[in-house]
Amino acid sequence: MQVHGSCYCGQIKYEATVDPEQTSICHCTDCQKLSGTAYRASVRTIEGTFRLLAGQPSVFVKLADSGARRAQVFCPNCGSSLYVHDADNPTVYNLRLGSVDERAAFVPKKQIWCRSALGWAQNLEGVERRETV
Repeated sequence: MQVHGSCYCGQIKYEATVDPEQTSICHCTDCQKLSGTAYRASVRTIEGTFRLLAGQPSVFVKLADSGARRAQVFCPNCGSSLYVHDADNPTVYNLRLGSVDERAAFVPKKQIWCRSALGWAQNLEGVERRETV
């Protein structure tokens, strides 16, 4: 599936081909801290299809628990988290669903780092719902 994405302010834009079956949620404490919420949802690109169309994003490289160096890519203007890739061999990108224009089409197929999951984030059924503020 072809997707398009951007940051909140529109300074950074990209396109890529993704496999919707590769949509996941990560509950690790790093994703919680980096996203400022309970987990992060991503979809994996098909190797070699990612293309940056506009802007120059900022990159923060972190060392994963696996020992891999992971490049966290975000907009230097608005701070939107955009994608992540292997810092030493960027051929596959994990697009942050919040930055993907077609995000409503993606349903997570797996959850990882569930041992770090916040209990309340597993079932929001009893939480009050409003369509707007």
